[in-house]
Order: sequence, then C-alpha cells, then structure tokens
Amino acid sequence: MTEHPPVIVHPPSPSGGRRITVHGQIVGLAHGRGDVCEFLREAGLDPTLDDPTVIEWRGGDLDHWPRPTA
Repeated sequence: MTEHPPVIVHPPSPSGGRRITVHGQIVGLAHGRGDVCEFLREAGLDPTLDDPTVIEWRGGDLDHWPRPTA
C-alpha cells in the first residue's frame, strides 16, 4: 500500500476552494495559500507548503487557485 503525506490538498471545487484533509479528516476548505498554512498550524504541523513528505497537492500545485465558476 502506498503511503500518503498527512496533508492532502484536493482538486479545486466549482466554488474555487480546495478541500484540505489532515490524517484523513476534513479540516476545511482553503481559498488560498494562507488558508492552507493556517490549517497546518491548527493541526500542529509546520506550514511549509512545498514539502512532499507533509503535503500532497492534487489537481494543481500550490499556485493553482482558480476563480469560482458561475
């Protein structure tokens, strides 16, 4: 079985937000890098967004924050 990092940033939703899970639990919906950093801090993790041992970006990287669809 493949191990995943503790944090997953899921692909963007139609609202433009990206669901964040920490250890398999949904912790919120991020609308930018700052939101992701805050969720990591709240989970007691280092808010380093480019460490693949901590965070996995799905459906786009840390710069992928599309505008909401109408």
